[in-house]
Amino acid sequence: MAFPRLLLTGGLLPLLASCSGLVRNYRYQSGLRSEPSKHRMSKTAFVGKVAGGTFTSATRQPLITARLGGVVLWQRPLQLITGMLPDGGKVLPQPPEVPGTPEFEALLDRKHLPAPTEGKITWLVDGKRFFPELAKQAKAARQSIDSQAYIFDNDDIAVGYADLLKRRSQELEVRVTFDELGSANSWGDEPETPYPAGFEPPANMNRYLKDGSRVKVRSMPNPWLICDHTKLHVFDGKVAVTGCSNIGREYYSEWHDLMFRMEGPVVASLQEDYDRTWRRADPAGPFGAFRGGAMQHPAPPSIPGSFPIRIFRTDPAAGRREIQKSMVLAIRAARKRIWIEDPYVSNDDVTEALEAAARRGVDVRLIYPARNDSKIMDIANRAFATKLVKAGGRAYAYPRMSHMKVLICDGWACVGSANLDTLSMRINRELNIAFTHRGAVDSLIAQVFRPDFAVSSPHRDPPSTSAPLVQAIANQL
Repeated sequence: MAFPRLLLTGGLLPLLASCSGLVRNYRYQSGLRSEPSKHRMSKTAFVGKVAGGTFTSATRQPLITARLGGVVLWQRPLQLITGMLPDGGKVLPQPPEVPGTPEFEALLDRKHLPAPTEGKITWLVDGKRFFPELAKQAKAARQSIDSQAYIFDNDDIAVGYADLLKRRSQELEVRVTFDELGSANSWGDEPETPYPAGFEPPANMNRYLKDGSRVKVRSMPNPWLICDHTKLHVFDGKVAVTGCSNIGREYYSEWHDLMFRMEGPVVASLQEDYDRTWRRADPAGPFGAFRGGAMQHPAPPSIPGSFPIRIFRTDPAAGRREIQKSMVLAIRAARKRIWIEDPYVSNDDVTEALEAAARRGVDVRLIYPARNDSKIMDIANRAFATKLVKAGGRAYAYPRMSHMKVLICDGWACVGSANLDTLSMRINRELNIAFTHRGAVDSLIAQVFRPDFAVSSPHRDPPSTSAPLVQAIANQL
């Protein structure tokens, strides 16, 4: 295949994809989705939104938009070229510091990664635990509710949460942000399970949230098709709920997923993070600063059960790639164990480090979904699983769609919105936390990995479907 054609197909086409599968012809059309609803976004509308998002962002934040354009123009060809090169079975240098030890935390400090802040974590496995917790905190809030999701869907689960926010907005400040393209594109798909009788999804959740309420809504535009993949909900500046799940029926009852509640001083940092996102989404751009600042909350006190937690970001506009930097460092440094559950595994820096770890005898285990929402990423996952097993690791297929993004290296864990793909590591905006705390790591193993290993099937070497073109595209995602 001629290189220009490969560049066109492998470099430009993946710009039309993200975590939720923005290009629907790459998705499985049976098993995971019903027929599209009447609100399905047309290809023309999709292209219009991409162009409009870039123009809007350039008008509001010209310097940030120019920087993001440079990131895309550099990273896309770079990933395309490096993805076509063999790694040669190279062994990456291993740091002497072991993940889960004070020495490894000191190494993270020397690498200029964000310092830890005290906090407490409560794991919320699956939507049946996450959504009741979200409603509980929204009902208990007395001053403010700040919600952000990559997808704020328009199904009955999302509308139910929107209705709660609308009611609470009569009593306190409620702000909602969501990714414009990720959310709008999801409004055109019905969930796998049927709606309740008589339910009619709203055509536009931005308008629905505002109608008859005091909810303040800002959608994040998508310059150069870069998305904000963050999931973060903060209540009164005291409690935060974050992790992997969006707002919608898929995440409530159809997919396997993970969120977690955070309390203590770390929430102040998460509140500041939300406030920065809110300012970035201001239609007035930098002039929005003249509107007045966000509501001020006292710093949450330390509570029993707290431990140091680091907040990591992928944010190309700010030059932040802390998630990839810390993960690759931990994988290279691991001595005994690397356990991963993730739906999209294709970033070369991560996969090469994992294969090298397996070759040096580390217990490397990967759980990927047997029923993925992306056909291309399913092929990429299985191709990497085969390579990992050949390198000495183990891989397992979870029986349904797992949307979790969890990594444990020895006694260090990293979890949040970021997938192990190029989009999450380098291009989209992501939010993860990382920590070294034996009790929290053991709890994560007990609630996620042990149950999921028990129900997952050992990986089977698939037929040779991973053509170079498919791999080139997967490396871009």
